[in-house]
Amino acid sequence: MNSNSSERKSHWEGVYSNKSEASVSWYQDEPTRSLELIGEVAPVQGGRIIDVGGGASVLVDRLIHLPFDRIAVLDISETALGKARSRLGEHAARVEWLAADVTEIRDLGAFDVWHDRAVFHFLTDPADRNQYVALARRTVPEGGHLIIATFAESGPKKCSDLDVCRYNADSLRAEFDGFSLVRHAAETHTTPWGAPQAFIYGVFRRRLD
Repeated sequence: MNSNSSERKSHWEGVYSNKSEASVSWYQDEPTRSLELIGEVAPVQGGRIIDVGGGASVLVDRLIHLPFDRIAVLDISETALGKARSRLGEHAARVEWLAADVTEIRDLGAFDVWHDRAVFHFLTDPADRNQYVALARRTVPEGGHLIIATFAESGPKKCSDLDVCRYNADSLRAEFDGFSLVRHAAETHTTPWGAPQAFIYGVFRRRLD
């Protein structure tokens, strides 16, 4: 683990050790937009989905009731994953729990849908973003989809005391070589304490290199 990855892991373990799932700014009690977009691109039956940076999000609680053959949640924080596993109880066995830094992992296998509402905008180093996109290209087969949510241009400049990158549709498209942007959508997320945050969601289709 390199120094950047070690610092990231330490930061997020601290966040999830000291705060409840519902007291972080990104908490959603119902991930409506994510589920809508997943429903649009997921295979009708079966299929494989990974939630990158899923942490303790309740999205996985909804995914286990959908007809996926393979469901995985990846997060750098083992503490966050542990909270989600505990919440799901016996249903947690249906999910693959992957504690790893997405910029360092080499192979995830194949997934038809890659969802991320938590990680990409924290990657302020272009080298980390390149590693992320390269892994996505290795993971998502031709015709599969990425759903990437980031802070929009009018969104916050920091989150959880960390700098973030903000995007519009064109700048987000430019990051994902090997993918075609097929849809984008805006969303205003309201934090648990009532502050609005502007997000942009991009839906990308994996094209043949």
